[in-house]
This record gives sequence, structure tokens and C-alpha cells, in this order.
Amino acid sequence: MATGTDEPTLTVDELAARAGVTVRTVRFYSTRGLLPPPVIGPRRVGHYGHEHLSRLALIEELQHQGMTLAAIERYLEQLPAGLNAHDLAIHRALVASWAPDSAEDATRAELERRAGRPLSQQDIERLAAMGVLERSDPGDGVFRLDPGLLRLGVELLEVPIAHETILAARTVLLEHTRSVAHELTRLFRDEVWNPYRERETDPEHLRTMKSLSADMQPIVLQALVTAFQRSLRDELRTAFAAE
Repeated sequence: MATGTDEPTLTVDELAARAGVTVRTVRFYSTRGLLPPPVIGPRRVGHYGHEHLSRLALIEELQHQGMTLAAIERYLEQLPAGLNAHDLAIHRALVASWAPDSAEDATRAELERRAGRPLSQQDIERLAAMGVLERSDPGDGVFRLDPGLLRLGVELLEVPIAHETILAARTVLLEHTRSVAHELTRLFRDEVWNPYRERETDPEHLRTMKSLSADMQPIVLQALVTAFQRSLRDELRTAFAAE
């Protein structure tokens, strides 16, 4: 396994410049425990290294997925101890390859154009309840939009389902899909990632892990869809047979 023995040599200003963030952001992440402490050198100057750069890149990737800092903090706490910069780069590659489409900004007019129909205030509220969009700023009329969910959300607007029912259904889906994702991640970590780390012998390791993740993604997603379809069919059949 790569040892990441490079000595930390970056000052906080150099680290911020390399990572594309502000010094204030670095210090804030450090106080939240998102970054490991620097190595204190002569004259009490803190020095940072590749591990800190990789951790900042991973935080940025998680933020692109829409995770809050509190959620990122919990996520990082679950990572195995002792990860070096190379390990974090692998983890970031896996996270990025499974990330959904990035959210986009859209005005009300752009949103209606992409939806293919006018949208009432009630429509906007229902789309927000489904997690399709949210207001970036209540005063500027701009929405943060999940393009992958827009078409489905617009189709559901025509279905006579109460707003409260949509919220309840979304809560159920989020709860159980998060549980499935947690168990699949644990399985992937224990059976795939850790053995690869232990057998790492060449610089192609990162590329291998990215390729493996990309190959697995469509298989896992199709398996989830198929399993859910069968489970839902069986549950509906049982429920209505009982009636």
C-alpha cells in the first residue's frame, strides 16, 4: 500500500491556493474536524501535505453531491483510520463516479421551458417536495434544479396525489435507499476496496479502482431497480388480495 511519506511542507496560504479555497475555509474545516491538524514546525508554523489536499478535494466532491457540512462530517468520521493521500484520491474517484448529475441553476422561465409547460406556485411546491428543485435565494427567482429528476417530477404533477403523500413517500424512499447504500458501501469497502489496498503494487491502482467502480455502477443500479419492481409487485398483489 502507498505510504504517503512526503513530509508536509505547505503553509496554510499555500495549501489554500493549491486547493482553490480561502485560508478562512481551511481554518473553518480544521475547527470542524474535517481536516487533520497540521504538523507544527519551527516558530510554531503549521505545515500541510498531500493528505490535506486530498481531503479538501474529497470535501469538494461531497459538496457537489449536495451534502451539508454536517453530513460530510459524519461521512468522514466513518472512513477507515490512517488513510493517506493516495487512499483519499481513490475514495474521491469512487465517489465521483457514482455521483448523480450536478444540480443546475435555472430561472422560472428556463424551468418552465425545460418542463415543457407553465408551472403554478403549487406545481413549484410539489416539485420541491419531490426533491426536484429548491430556491437558491428566495429573492432572486433562481432555482437549484436536479435535471435528472425534472421529467419524472413533471409527469407526477399530473397524478392526483396529495402534497403530504408525496412528502411521506419521499421520506420512505430516502430512509430505505440510504440503508441499502450504507450496506452496499460496507460490502464494497470490506470485500473490494480493502483487499485492493492490501495488494497494491503498481501506479495503475487508482485507474483500476475507477474502472471497477464504473463497471459496477450500471449492474448495481439495474439490480436495485429490478429488485424494487418485483418487491413492489408482490406487495401490491398481497395488499389488494387482502382487500
